[in-house]
Amino acid sequence: MTTTEQLNALMAERILVLDGAMGTMIQRHKLEEEDYRGTRFADWKSPLKGMNDLLVLTQPDIIADIHKQYLAAGADIIETNNFNATTSDLMRYGLQDYAYEINVAAAKLAKQCAHEFSTQDKPRFVAGVLGPNQKTASVSVDVNDPGARAITFDDLVEDYTLAARGLIEGGADLILIETIFDTLNAKAAVFAVKTVFDEDSVELPIMISGTITDASGRTLTGQVTEAFYNSLRHANAITVGLNCALGPDDLRQYIAEMSRVAEAGVSAHPNAGLPNELGEYDLEPEDMASHIAEWAESGFLNIVGGCCGSSPEHIRAIAQEVVDKAPRKTLKMA
Repeated sequence: MTTTEQLNALMAERILVLDGAMGTMIQRHKLEEEDYRGTRFADWKSPLKGMNDLLVLTQPDIIADIHKQYLAAGADIIETNNFNATTSDLMRYGLQDYAYEINVAAAKLAKQCAHEFSTQDKPRFVAGVLGPNQKTASVSVDVNDPGARAITFDDLVEDYTLAARGLIEGGADLILIETIFDTLNAKAAVFAVKTVFDEDSVELPIMISGTITDASGRTLTGQVTEAFYNSLRHANAITVGLNCALGPDDLRQYIAEMSRVAEAGVSAHPNAGLPNELGEYDLEPEDMASHIAEWAESGFLNIVGGCCGSSPEHIRAIAQEVVDKAPRKTLKMA
């Protein structure tokens, strides 16, 4: 049985649980510049504090412990710690030559943790993450030049091709293209991943997750949920969903819409509410889980987890709420 077949079979049986925020958990460690550098990058020419992806090389035990906390909380799928690990994103830190290594290391580390927790009754999976990229291929970076772009489609394809190959080499079970604010960026990621599959004679399941940025109900580049789904329908992903930006109360209507239009499974990993004036998230695990339980009862979900502000406590509460809830029936499962 392929991983795609295995995941589709599991999604037909129950709602699968994705992990929660990585950055939120890293912040709990209050790491300083020297922690990010470790011994290998002790003399690096530019500041590295805040480059969380580098921690898979310099502080792997911290990242492994976070993965294990989410697995212990009930996560079926954990995400690799490489959200910004593409060549163009890493240029901000002068780390562009380490893109492939970081992606391989992130996948290997997560895979080791998943293997430790996997059982025959509850297999665990690693989602190799392809983040949105800091730069947009659709929006001008110059108010006086509508055609000006910070990055091209071809540049993005090159970035994502390298990252995808690293994730596959490291042992990722599936590819998660997430936090999409620009669908053209996501199309580049899909093209890159599919090309790698063809060239390397490998195929993994793909998950896709977009971001509704505000109360307008649109992505940053202007698409409503249905348009976003249809723009990426050709990827034949096992799930299409939404994550980040909004808490579960504000995101509900858009998850409901995704559930209405999607032929594939539906995933969701909302923030733990909206940030307060200190940039912290206040939605308690039980409150977040209560929202998710209602989504599940409404038949919206196949995979659910948490994004910014969420923690193992949130994931544990969510897992407990959805354990006896029926998964959404997709057209592909019918």
